[in-house]
Amino acid sequence: MKYNYQFRYWFSKLLNPSRCCWFPKLLNPSRCCWFPNQQLPLALLLFFSPLLLNAQPSKGPIIDQFGAVHRVENPDLPIDATQIYKAVFDISSTPDDPAQLNPQLNTLARFLNMHAQAGIPAENLKVACAIHNVASKDALSNEAYRQRYGIDNPNLPLLEALEKAGARIYICGQSIHSRKIDRSELATPVKLGLSAMTVLISMQNEGYRLISF
Repeated sequence: MKYNYQFRYWFSKLLNPSRCCWFPKLLNPSRCCWFPNQQLPLALLLFFSPLLLNAQPSKGPIIDQFGAVHRVENPDLPIDATQIYKAVFDISSTPDDPAQLNPQLNTLARFLNMHAQAGIPAENLKVACAIHNVASKDALSNEAYRQRYGIDNPNLPLLEALEKAGARIYICGQSIHSRKIDRSELATPVKLGLSAMTVLISMQNEGYRLISF
């Protein structure tokens, strides 16, 4: 907390030069007695770059367009890169705005990217999900989504990226019937299960650990 406070304090001065007594030296490095030979901008860049990089979440390396996460250096719980990390996600809610990405689906991408950034090989990361309840709309194809909401499904690129990364994406068969969704309206990456309960039990029987929100 101390370092974050100090970073915000000094960075605010960069954003508001009028509050910074040494900012004119940044604009005219030749006036700076601390860093001769006009090296002040480079010195500041080298000083602030690690702080800026650590403060910003990053995507990849498995899902490049989604799943931004923060790097955590030297966590107290050791990361065992030899383990197989298998997780099945219970996806049951969605934003009210049909133009928004479902953050629960994005969590699958975050899981993959987070552990890959921590040194876990991609082949040791396995994810699956059971989509049901109001989140069922997020499993629609673009055509079906446009018929209902007038726009393309914002979740479709994420679903396609997850499928490409090996994710197993299922929708609850009970939910599509209760919400009058035809099987033909589902996006290509989405497979049909008897029910969300069936999917969650089957995945756990295969060694997947349940993650529910």
